[in-house]
Amino acid sequence: MTSTSSAVPAPAFGLIIIGDEILSGRRADKHLPKVIEMLKARGLSLSWALCVGDDRARITAALRDALASGDVVFSCGGIGATPDDHTRQCAAAAWGQELALHPEARALIEQRMRDMALEKGEVFDAERPDNVHRFNMGVFPKGARIIQNPYNKIPGFTCDGKEGGAVHFVPGFPVMAWPMIEALLDTEYEHLHRVDTWQERSVVVMGSMEATLTPLMEQVEREHAVKVFSLPSVDHPQYGRHIELGVKGEPEAVGLAFEQLQAGLRTLGAELGPEMVR
Repeated sequence: MTSTSSAVPAPAFGLIIIGDEILSGRRADKHLPKVIEMLKARGLSLSWALCVGDDRARITAALRDALASGDVVFSCGGIGATPDDHTRQCAAAAWGQELALHPEARALIEQRMRDMALEKGEVFDAERPDNVHRFNMGVFPKGARIIQNPYNKIPGFTCDGKEGGAVHFVPGFPVMAWPMIEALLDTEYEHLHRVDTWQERSVVVMGSMEATLTPLMEQVEREHAVKVFSLPSVDHPQYGRHIELGVKGEPEAVGLAFEQLQAGLRTLGAELGPEMVR
């Protein structure tokens, strides 16, 4: 595992979750917390997330924006071949490409069908109507790259965007999507990993108001290469009304910035609680 230099900032990472079942409450989304967890384990972070229903116009617009953003985006859901799956068609429209059966996807899907036939003790028939329909799961925008699916061989696909960005399309099923996303993070984006080169330090500030602390926060950000964060709480069972105030960035910069933050808080007469390092 490698680390990126502080001179080479990581791109923004985004997540698109597609499906009416999430917005209607029939299923609870599991992708957002898991993608955050996977990125954090590699010293990376999620910049934005979007949930879109099964509406072609909205999906296409979201994908068009993602492809133009230069961000690395994971899109979960809707790449099947049933009438309520629209992601492949929307990706083609957003990318400005026609749909076509990807030859590598076709081979992978056929191998999956052969394996299923063997498991059932049947003779594989590529011309059987249900098997012909399954090949639709490999119909991707022309020029798309394959994402291997270790769970059942049915692949996802990648459309490359502007300025090194890309949208990676994976199934909605976590058991398939998560290993595919992890593999992408550990191959295409391994050079961006910042494990042991990224740190967060924060302190609980009792009873203060964010407006009072804002000038100090702005000063610390101006003078150090860090991001300052403020997480207020009004009903914490232990600390009551408080703010978790901290900085995040490269460890050396964080150390200096946090010292200045603490000194400024003491000057303001703030009551400080426990400190945290992540």
